[in-house]
Amino acid sequence: MAARETGKFTCVLPAICVVLAACGGSRSQPQADEVGKAAPAIVRHGNEITIPQASPLRSSLQTAAVEEQLVERPIVVPGVIEADLAKLIKVVPPVSGRIVELNKQLGDPVNKGDALFVIDSADLALAFSDARKAQVALALAQRNLERQEDLAQAEIAARKDLEQAESDHAQALSEVERTKSRLSQLGSVLGNGDGRQYTLRSPIGGRVIELGGARGGFWNDTNAPIMTVADLSTVWVTAGVRERDLASVFVGQAATITLDAYEGESLAGKVRYVGEVLEPDTRTVKVRIALANPAGRYRPGMFAKVLFSGPAHKAVVVPAAALVQSGFNTRVFVETSAWSFQPRVVKAGAQMGDRVEVVEGLKPGERVVVKDGVLLND
Repeated sequence: MAARETGKFTCVLPAICVVLAACGGSRSQPQADEVGKAAPAIVRHGNEITIPQASPLRSSLQTAAVEEQLVERPIVVPGVIEADLAKLIKVVPPVSGRIVELNKQLGDPVNKGDALFVIDSADLALAFSDARKAQVALALAQRNLERQEDLAQAEIAARKDLEQAESDHAQALSEVERTKSRLSQLGSVLGNGDGRQYTLRSPIGGRVIELGGARGGFWNDTNAPIMTVADLSTVWVTAGVRERDLASVFVGQAATITLDAYEGESLAGKVRYVGEVLEPDTRTVKVRIALANPAGRYRPGMFAKVLFSGPAHKAVVVPAAALVQSGFNTRVFVETSAWSFQPRVVKAGAQMGDRVEVVEGLKPGERVVVKDGVLLND
């Protein structure tokens, strides 16, 4: 009896194993089929890109219509602040000598006519001496001429003596005029001052921005300035505009100026002058903008960035996120039908905030991918 029961169990166990193996095989086969049949995220047919129904990209891609609007193509160039040369004087003494008084120091304000410095000059003393000699010679020539005229009337003197007296008088008068002109050039007149100390007065108002001499020093270079006086109430912003942008810059054009020294600030100005000569080395033209500087915050030598507003024109614009870089080309993905796109090479122009002008490749009304278009890039 026990042997029969053992035999029954022996027969049942293989059957159970066969059933379990069959069940396991039926489960594993469908899983492999399901993996093989999973839908791709992107389907490409030549130049056409299609997003299948089950693709996760349908929840991330966004499209928008291409718009047309007025665009001012900005021109951004580097610049520098310069003093107005019409209001800047490099004070060069016309005579050599020792500086005995220095009336203004670096940074001091200066009014027109203020004494800047005094020089004890042998050159000035020589000019005064020449003027006095000329005066004495003229007086002698005048008396001699009068005597010769009297003798000529009495028919005592020869005609040639009168002519010589007239010539001597004319030469003496000319010498007096020459010495007066020399003194006038030095800012002095005969009889004014002691004939040695030369006082130079400022021809303009402003401020001393450079100082090269000191009290007690001897100054013998009449080509080198002792100091520089400048009126910086108005300064120039000088920008170098490239040759290819020159046609878009004109006198009276609005410009926005930002300075490295004052980050976050912007200044408005207008073009006052467009250069007549092209710099051969940089292929740029100097463009100057006048900038009011009542508080003296804008100092010559400061670096600036100048933005010129170009003439407005109608242009196609897209969000900057719509542009995708592919090698050396810039592309957008244009919607041809629902969830179908084609890549198209475009030429970008000016950027205005988060929007970019498209010069070539798109028309108003076309729809392009404006978000996650990079996922379609091959």
